[in-house]
Amino acid sequence: MSKATVVFGGPSAEHDISILTGLQAERVLSRAGLEVQCLYWARSEDFHLVPNGTEARDYLGGPPASAKKLELRIGADKGDGFYLPGMRAKKLDVGTVLSTLHGGAGESGGAQALFAMLGVPATGGTLAAAALGMDKLAFGGVMASAGVPTLDRQLLSADHAPGFEGPYIIKPRFGGSSIGIEVVDDLETARALLSTSPHLREGAVVEPNRPDLFDLNVSVRTAPTLAVSDVERPLRPSDGAIYDYSAKYLHTEGLASAPREFPADISDDLRGRIQELARRVVELTGLTGVLRIDFLSDGTEVFVNEVNSIPGALALYLWPDTTPAEVLKSALAEAETLPPRATWNYEEGVALRAAGGIASKLAGLPSEG
Repeated sequence: MSKATVVFGGPSAEHDISILTGLQAERVLSRAGLEVQCLYWARSEDFHLVPNGTEARDYLGGPPASAKKLELRIGADKGDGFYLPGMRAKKLDVGTVLSTLHGGAGESGGAQALFAMLGVPATGGTLAAAALGMDKLAFGGVMASAGVPTLDRQLLSADHAPGFEGPYIIKPRFGGSSIGIEVVDDLETARALLSTSPHLREGAVVEPNRPDLFDLNVSVRTAPTLAVSDVERPLRPSDGAIYDYSAKYLHTEGLASAPREFPADISDDLRGRIQELARRVVELTGLTGVLRIDFLSDGTEVFVNEVNSIPGALALYLWPDTTPAEVLKSALAEAETLPPRATWNYEEGVALRAAGGIASKLAGLPSEG
């Protein structure tokens, strides 16, 4: 690859974590000798070229002072791409994108669609795969229909009961982290959250709360070949509270220093089942790159919880025997082999020629007034 562009930020509740992951990835690739540049997607939704070597504190007020705002052009006659504006606007050579966008449009398919329109190879999976991974209701439905063990997951609805008794765990339907998760005793309280919680207004899912279950995670790499990491057990607070945003991310050394047991002290049988289920999740979703798949278990039973198509810190800490540069370079190389644009094989114009006049298509429809 001639150049790698690390993209981070984005309009998401996980904006800050994306910045940290992006800056980490930039350091890893730069130290490995790659030509790297950084693209920051600000909360204002503008893109900025930022210099290498910036620090987290440089983004506290928005784009760093040294950032250069970019112009995004889409359309064959406009020369698809990012441009440095000026008297003679210069198109930015993006190369291959390493996406470190977390949550929101950055992880759920929006960024994938954008890069595909620009003809830019990018990590993060296809639009369809990314959208499936971000939609907890759809993901749970796919797992259940394929016979993959998962907890009963239903849409939290003002009109329909979930079909199981409380207490309930409530999660944002569209979200890539543990932000906005609530545990409640009754359905009335759960339904009230639909209007009172800013994280649940776009939709929520409800599951039976199982305090007997604990968290187990693995990472999956799909390049150069499919590989599954050993199993990690994130350690919950001593009061048994859920493994939330603070427990995951608010540590000086990042995710690698979060309280955890790695490898997890579990049976070989459970470890093997988790790793096999992880392979099945990848097959069912079609996701590529570096993923993290989260499970719940009581030590005997195991349930697939969710998939993170662009995990925090890109799950580099779950590959202790592989250099971070090797993990990231393999993901970039894989992205270059995937077609960035859709290939159309339809008989162009056949339906248009057969249509005749539009008036015939309107026949039989109710008339105005």
